[in-house]
Amino acid sequence: MGTVLVLRTDQMGEGDPELGTKILGTCLRKLASFGDLEAIVLYNSGVHLVTRGSPVAAELVLLEERGVDILPCGTCVEHYGLQDHLLFERVSSMDEILATLAGADKVITL
Repeated sequence: MGTVLVLRTDQMGEGDPELGTKILGTCLRKLASFGDLEAIVLYNSGVHLVTRGSPVAAELVLLEERGVDILPCGTCVEHYGLQDHLLFERVSSMDEILATLAGADKVITL
């Protein structure tokens, strides 16, 4: 398996949330041309990114359309009560997340 991106928060880095969201959007747009990106794992507050109205919804939809697996943590989705607001029907389990991470050639965590 190629590269797996892990998004553990709803922004990139720490500090100003507006800036963190802006640079995350830029990062995801650039990743669309990244040939070996296989999956994006989202957990904790990162699952907010896969909801309708997310500031990076368009970028995630584009990546999913290009074959990237979008894997939001099901427990996290339930914890935040986001089941009815997701961009994608699929949610993942910890077993699937761990198998995806273990099978990756490279893991990038933001």
